[in-house]
Amino acid sequence: MVATVDNPSNAVEWALAEMINQPKILGKAIEELDRVVGKERLVQESDFSQLNYIKAYAREAFRLHPIAPFNVPHVARSDTTVANYFIPKGSHVLLSRSGLGRNPKAWPDETLNFKPERHLKDDDGSEVVLTENDLRFMSFSTGRRGCIGVTLGTSMTVMLFARLLQGFTWTAPPNESKIDLSEAEDSLALAKPLIAVAKPRLAKHVYPAET
Repeated sequence: MVATVDNPSNAVEWALAEMINQPKILGKAIEELDRVVGKERLVQESDFSQLNYIKAYAREAFRLHPIAPFNVPHVARSDTTVANYFIPKGSHVLLSRSGLGRNPKAWPDETLNFKPERHLKDDDGSEVVLTENDLRFMSFSTGRRGCIGVTLGTSMTVMLFARLLQGFTWTAPPNESKIDLSEAEDSLALAKPLIAVAKPRLAKHVYPAET
């Protein structure tokens, strides 16, 4: 539940907050949605493969703002060595999500800045995915104990994020120039829940009718 539900909602909240503070990157996401999907229908799962910017923004949120500081503990079944570190059999191994995602050795280009373009691989057309096999960050844990709901969690993340961006324009609240991006003292969530002004940007008939 944490990985499949709370993880995507946390990533989307952070991504929206970061993008409201950077209107230029928000505009790129809107441009992609209008080009791929248009304004006469809502985003569908069949559109996901063409929404690389949207997925790059979500991926960057997972990198910079993980839901929890550590992954689920793993236990070494035998003596082993990883990156020149000896790990005795029976050791409990925890990977630091924020330590990986904010590591300047793994992410040398403006490490602490929200920069979705870093995941686009020079715009070569490769499809962006929300998982990371090289342990530079973790969205849904990894290995044999990785989240079995990774496919569902990925789809939920992209759909929630894409429809929020497609359906509404987002700005900071009145009398506030930017969203406060401070982290909570006891978690990696926003210190203050995101409050923003949302205005419909599509024709009325596009939105689901009330029942």
